[in-house]
Amino acid sequence: MQRRELLKNTGLAAASLGVAGLVKAQDSKVETAGKPRTFKLKYAPHFGQFVNSAGKANTSEDLIDQLKFAADQGFTAWEDNGMKGRPVELQERIAKTMEQLGMTMGVFVAHADFSVVSFAGTDKAQRDRVLQDVKDSVEVAKRVNAKWMTVVPDKVNDRLEPGYQAAHCIDLLRQCCEILEPHGLVMVLEPLNWWANHPGLFLNKIPQAFEICRAVDSPSCKILFDIYHQQIQEGNLIPNIDLAWSEIAYFQCGDNPGRKEPGTGEINYRNVFKHIHSKGFAGVMGMEHGLSKSGVAGEQALIDAYVGADDF
Repeated sequence: MQRRELLKNTGLAAASLGVAGLVKAQDSKVETAGKPRTFKLKYAPHFGQFVNSAGKANTSEDLIDQLKFAADQGFTAWEDNGMKGRPVELQERIAKTMEQLGMTMGVFVAHADFSVVSFAGTDKAQRDRVLQDVKDSVEVAKRVNAKWMTVVPDKVNDRLEPGYQAAHCIDLLRQCCEILEPHGLVMVLEPLNWWANHPGLFLNKIPQAFEICRAVDSPSCKILFDIYHQQIQEGNLIPNIDLAWSEIAYFQCGDNPGRKEPGTGEINYRNVFKHIHSKGFAGVMGMEHGLSKSGVAGEQALIDAYVGADDF
């Protein structure tokens, strides 16, 4: 194939990968023809990202087909924020299929309510609701073979000094840990950006999450480092990853601007993934983002983007 034709056919957005990255991504596809592709990190797609290639509806059969398609593309993990709300029978079927495919289950959302003050306040009803959400999540985690669950500490308390808010949050997180520790489960706290998506939430920066996790001092309370959110909120990605490393248990990604696949924005995902891999990270990298193109072509572009970003 001529170089010009190869570059034309890749279909991979090259904003941060560059022309050389396009060539390497295409080479990776050629090299893996006829044998399973192996990614260096456990990238975890979501239901809905492969609806044109496998499983066009939201029935149980279609969801299973999406899992199988992802495994065929070399993905070894999966993430489903809404797993907790799915019927028990479907949870069990998803878990069984993933076990057969050798796929690791990523996070589901255990608690998140962007409309109330709970962790940062003293309202007993709201704090009891958080504890019940965590208790309910234990059985879900066991059922789907999940180790991690997402917890968002809800709204900021604009009637209280930040130090008091942090103390209340730490107290409630310690109670959550008392529920999770006997089962070896981990809640991962996710700081969310104020500027593009979630203004007014209590937890928004990695240093803040690091300080809280250190104070809670439990193996069941760690950080979910969402690269997309933190590029918007504070940037300085690799240094912040290093500084918070001891408390990070999970990553999610999406490029910025746009929150689409790697290579569609300003983040140099190949360097970020390379750095995370070099530190020995063996956990899950959740693909919590949209697709820059529609249809089967867009889903192939998504796959190609991860092939290219993982080529280091």
